[in-house]
Amino acid sequence: MGGGATHVRIPLEEPMRSAPAGWREALKPIHGRPHIYKDVVRLSERPLAPGAATPVAGAPSALPTGAGVGLAVAPIAGFYAPGPGGPLPIIAQDGRTPAQAYARPFTSNGRPKVSLVIGGLGLNQRATRQAIETLRPEITLSFVVYAEGLQGWIDMARAHGHEVLLETPMEPLDYPDNDPGPYTLMADGQPPETVKKLEWILSRATGYFGLTNYLGSRFLGVDTAYNAFASSVKGRGLAFIDDGGAARRGGGMARATAERVIDDKLTGPAIDQQLMALEGGALQRGQALGSGFAYPVTLEKVAAWANEVETRGYQLAPASALTAKK
Repeated sequence: MGGGATHVRIPLEEPMRSAPAGWREALKPIHGRPHIYKDVVRLSERPLAPGAATPVAGAPSALPTGAGVGLAVAPIAGFYAPGPGGPLPIIAQDGRTPAQAYARPFTSNGRPKVSLVIGGLGLNQRATRQAIETLRPEITLSFVVYAEGLQGWIDMARAHGHEVLLETPMEPLDYPDNDPGPYTLMADGQPPETVKKLEWILSRATGYFGLTNYLGSRFLGVDTAYNAFASSVKGRGLAFIDDGGAARRGGGMARATAERVIDDKLTGPAIDQQLMALEGGALQRGQALGSGFAYPVTLEKVAAWANEVETRGYQLAPASALTAKK
């Protein structure tokens, strides 16, 4: 984009005042491990005061080391079109995709690349601000689609240099005991239903370069369901990064799979060990992608690790830099 480009903000529907029915049930413990600690989730918290004119208003002026200039304000002209529920991402007339337009720019220096996606953002003001403000901008952030003030959070993240993913709720094996909400993509859903739900998800905000799965152990294993999802994602020029549950899935879109979850064991030493294992994977294969959740201990450990990893001969890269079509 040239220096004289005009940024146009499309008014979105008023944010939901609370998460929809079924969302709290999705956060209950699975196999003894909570998805979210009860003192972390406060669904009434918002990133912005009601009626705030500027989404980034109130964001601190101090950015993490290496932040530099924030990413372009979303939406970018040519990469969206009106939809029934809000703007939807589209491939530009010149063939460029939203995955390219909204990704954090990256130039390889030839060193092994390490990347992290930190998810579960948007449900809690304190944790979300901490992730945006304290993590290196190369860390990719993923946001809960049901979050209040979602566009404001994404705008703030991009202003701090972070590229963004949207978390797509998908049917798990233990559904409905574990219910990711009313817009869950269902394994037995007909393709038109899957596309309709996906378009609702995509219309919640702008500025994301791709999607990641939230749950989905059943959905991702059903060919018809996955193919409808993949076809729609590809057609809109988005990337798809999964947490390991769709490692063998392609779809002709930009893809990457996290090889490890760094905070399955929620202790500082265990997270440190997983981060070192991530470095080992990058050394062996040239690149490695991990994922984690915005727990306080995870954010603390990732912030410290990210500030030091390049001194050990690695290059910290946004997750988009590890995607490839398959």
